[in-house]
Amino acid sequence: MTISPDHRPRLIVMVKEPRAGRVKTRLGHDIGMTAAAWWFRHQTRALLRRLRDPRWDLILAVSPDKEGASSRVWPPDLPRLLQGRGNLGTRMKRIFDMAPPGPALIIGADIPGIRKAHIRRAFRALGSSDAVIGPAPDGGYWLIGLKRHRAMPVALFANVRWSSENALSDTVLTLKHCRVSYVDSLRDVDTAADL
Repeated sequence: MTISPDHRPRLIVMVKEPRAGRVKTRLGHDIGMTAAAWWFRHQTRALLRRLRDPRWDLILAVSPDKEGASSRVWPPDLPRLLQGRGNLGTRMKRIFDMAPPGPALIIGADIPGIRKAHIRRAFRALGSSDAVIGPAPDGGYWLIGLKRHRAMPVALFANVRWSSENALSDTVLTLKHCRVSYVDSLRDVDTAADL
């Protein structure tokens, strides 16, 4: 499916193929790898159903590339971008580069609390800001968005300490000369305690 070339808002959901031992491995250590992959698959499907909205285009950023591009796990009508290789920052920057023009939000699929109202508020925040972030209680974030009306910062996501309590503050440092807004704080699921 082709992605329309207009400047519509884009909500991009990062997904991995839900294979045991390849997704949610920290959760898998607590509840078993098969159960963790099952949870991720069903959580993601519910999230995608919940977040479809005529006000924005819903796009999947898939991994691994070859398997994700042809996967029958995800809805076939949703456009797909390939995440490619690299750390989380490298892949998110690539997704922003590949997405059609206009405001874009990137979220993960492992945040059960996301609702359309959260996404609406994030797009609204881009009306007066260059970037928007949805913080997480652990020092990371569940959402990042860019207005993309000018070139992205060259050092975007450089030297971010991923999976640490510094991920959010490190990311903000890479958004030099950008007006950054913050929206709701939500929690992702990494362990059985998070469930």
